[in-house]
Formats: sequence, C-alpha cells, structure tokens
Amino acid sequence: MSLSEHKILGDHRGKLVAIESNKDVPFEVKRVFYIYGTQPDVPRGNHSHYKTKQYLMAVSGSCKVTLDDGTEKVTYHLNAPNKGLLQDALVWGTMHDFSDDCVLLVFADSYYDSADYITDYKEFTEKTKS
Repeated sequence: MSLSEHKILGDHRGKLVAIESNKDVPFEVKRVFYIYGTQPDVPRGNHSHYKTKQYLMAVSGSCKVTLDDGTEKVTYHLNAPNKGLLQDALVWGTMHDFSDDCVLLVFADSYYDSADYITDYKEFTEKTKS
C-alpha cells in the first residue's frame, strides 16, 4: 500500500501526466477501466483479489480509498490527477466519498476474471491469516 505522486508536465496549453507500465505503474498493465457517475454515500469496491494488483488515480475530482491488508486499514485521499495508489493482491479495497465530478482510473495487471475476486470479508481475513 503506497501513494505516489507523478510529475506534472505541460506548458501554457495545459497539463499532462504520463503513466508508463513497469515504471510509473509497478507492473505491466493488461486492463484499464474507470469509475464515474457514482452515487453519493454509495461505496464501490468492497472486495479483494487473489492475484490482481491495481493502481488507482482520480483523474478528475476526488475520492477516498481505504485499503485493508488484514492487519491494518489505511485511508488515502486521491484528490489530484497526479496521485496514484497501489493496491496489491490480497488487499481489501473500498472506494468512497466520491466528489460529484470524480473519475477514478484503474490500471490492472491482469485481465478480468470473476474467479479472482474475494467479495466476502470473512473469507478475505481467513485467506490473509494463512
């Protein structure tokens, strides 16, 4: 679990943040998705992955992300388009407190596989203890 800040590039025409696989994102990116149009007070995520690692960035607006490794819970505030957060495998993630204009961009190191999801918190805690 770590929050990173990326260099903001650009000039009088505007800003640019470049993200590269195996450099800015600490893995080869195989899937990209984004979350937007979220409902107030409705959290997203609430799951872990057996194998998948994810890298999250609020490219517009802001949100909070609570990561739980089975021992420690830490809440991060993604509130700038150059901040990124690594969510490792076997870390429970909950995204919440979305601003109305939030667009949460997520990079993943694997293709979608429903069998990789742990959606039961008790099962997650049992898995992290073993």
